[in-house]
Amino acid sequence: MKPTRAALLGLLLITVLSPGCQSFLDKEPLGTTTQDNLFKDAVNAVQAVNAVYDVAAWDQGPKWGDPNGQYVAQNFEWMFGDLMTDDSDKGGSSPSDFPSLIELKTWNTPSSSPIINSLWTHSFTGIARANTVINSIDAGTIDEALKSRLKGEALFLRAYFYFNLVKLYGGVPLFEKTLAPSEARNATRATIAQTYAFIEKDLKDAAALLPEKSAYAAADLGRATKGAANGYLARVIMYQLGTVNGNNHTWQEVYDITNTIIASNQYSLLANYAAIHQEVGENSSESLFEIQFGSDNNGYGPISVGTTSNIFQNNRNTFGYGFNNPTQSLVDEFEPNDPRREVTVIKDNDIALGILNRIDLTQNATGYFNRKAAILRPNAPESGPQNVRKIRYADILLMKAEAAAQTSKPAEAVALVNQVRRRARVSTRPPGTTLGSVTYEPTNAPASTLPDLNMGLSGQPLLTAIWHERRVEFGEESLRLWDLIRTGRYMGILSPEVRARALSHIASEPSVNPTPLLPIPLNDAQSWNLPQNPGY
Repeated sequence: MKPTRAALLGLLLITVLSPGCQSFLDKEPLGTTTQDNLFKDAVNAVQAVNAVYDVAAWDQGPKWGDPNGQYVAQNFEWMFGDLMTDDSDKGGSSPSDFPSLIELKTWNTPSSSPIINSLWTHSFTGIARANTVINSIDAGTIDEALKSRLKGEALFLRAYFYFNLVKLYGGVPLFEKTLAPSEARNATRATIAQTYAFIEKDLKDAAALLPEKSAYAAADLGRATKGAANGYLARVIMYQLGTVNGNNHTWQEVYDITNTIIASNQYSLLANYAAIHQEVGENSSESLFEIQFGSDNNGYGPISVGTTSNIFQNNRNTFGYGFNNPTQSLVDEFEPNDPRREVTVIKDNDIALGILNRIDLTQNATGYFNRKAAILRPNAPESGPQNVRKIRYADILLMKAEAAAQTSKPAEAVALVNQVRRRARVSTRPPGTTLGSVTYEPTNAPASTLPDLNMGLSGQPLLTAIWHERRVEFGEESLRLWDLIRTGRYMGILSPEVRARALSHIASEPSVNPTPLLPIPLNDAQSWNLPQNPGY
């Protein structure tokens, strides 16, 4: 199901936060839908929330609401979570292809970078749309249950956008209402701790309003749920515990929140690991939240209901551009015969989805491609239909395992990790490992594959085992950067030259581990009169 990328024809949210925007309307609109009556009709109210989800799916395209038609460049989470780590190298047609990615990888990003401008712009557009819902829906006359759910969805999405911002830029302006363009010039930067407190409040309020996953009709699967809000709350707190913990969180909080999700009985591990990133795995029992995409014939830009992420990561010898190449370091992390390795990477002469993949090392940095992003060529190659998984139940289990290990419950932590390992142990091979076929074939792995962790494991060896499990379970799912930073291991994987640059951009607020930040986009830093991050 692709419920949240519905067509939004006829709907215009007439406010957006963008420092270059002019007032859109000098008189009352000629249509019947305005911000004043938007929430007096259930269909319009749902479309208003769909418009917030829509921004979460934007890869690139025109800067929404910009009368000058400024184009916003590509922006994918793997550019940060995978590429800036030891799990991925750039790839592309040549070493010089897409220089903005090279700048990210080497911590040499200028404040004019199109990638950081795109993430910043799209995030604040989503926040502005969410604010339209949050501030207007209470006065609406639609059904109260629907009103509560839609407000909960908007609160969740506002938190989602702010979490993306704070991890990369640090503290940012906090907007609880939609601003007129002239008001943006009076914005002030919150601290990192204040930004996280804002996010946490939104997630807690969202969790109180949102239904459980099972309460949604089939057509609405993929919308934010109570479990999604609590899952992100656990992730937000866990990240603070290893970085700027100005809100004085504890591991017990992570343990309690993840325990609540598990006890809800709303989620379970999908039986076959190899199916998670396939169509059959979309919005499955394992999914807490994923960005919805569908097939259409459009190419680049927000008008598309598909994503360009697949074409950027697929083999140039099939239909892709060949970026985000998994590293040998990631491949070597997998234990012998771990089925997740073949599900995660494509090597030369592998067959993926029934198609032979030859890898040209003049157009590949490592000899590998991301198999989790491999899809059959869609009608418009720039419009892939694959949902992007953002948080899944295996993450809840491993977050709770880490919290249990940190709160003197090692046996419980081991049992949780073993749940994840047992599922991986019985996985099939990825679909289509025979030419012309898309079937799932058995691995025929020996019974000794992925043995259970010893129940006596504790202390640092247990934490190391959990971190290992996170790396192989979530390989190429854009979590690696944040795991490395929060556990204090990030600087150790960088070359001396890159480490020196990263250390020149460390957040100035007291931090458990060094927390490097990217620059605030130059135009908005100047227009909003915001202090720039260190070293830029």
